[in-house]
Amino acid sequence: MAKRTIRIESDPLLRKVSKEVAKFDQSLWALLDDMTETMYHAEGVGLAAPQIGLLKRIFVVDIGEGVIEFMNPEVIQVEGEQFGEEGCLSVPKKYGAVRRPNYAKLRAQDRNGEWFEIEGEELMARAMLHENDHLNGRLFVDLVEGDLVELTEEEQ
Repeated sequence: MAKRTIRIESDPLLRKVSKEVAKFDQSLWALLDDMTETMYHAEGVGLAAPQIGLLKRIFVVDIGEGVIEFMNPEVIQVEGEQFGEEGCLSVPKKYGAVRRPNYAKLRAQDRNGEWFEIEGEELMARAMLHENDHLNGRLFVDLVEGDLVELTEEEQ
């Protein structure tokens, strides 16, 4: 496994739409392992392939219950509403208040190409939808209501 460099907000690649994953092979598995290691090293709860410079419809999420890998995700259903602070590894040291659904159900493929469905509430819903936005060239800063706040040295 190798830690990858995370691209930051000014990188135009982060604003592009990602392409579907067609090959489920050892190179994909190595990429998923690298993404997971990179996410953990950066102390994030999610990481999408565009954040490491690859326009592929892939993201990983771990809200503290183990990593879940998503290829070619589709949002099937959303319900409710939550409003809370959100940050992003590609927008370091900044956060803002974002309104998202409180519940999300996604359909995606695993590392072997098998389809699965997953439901999440609160943080899990937020994480899945945040990472899925990356695959469509959208960043959380596009959704912030109010000011984007910079962390103080004490908060970092």
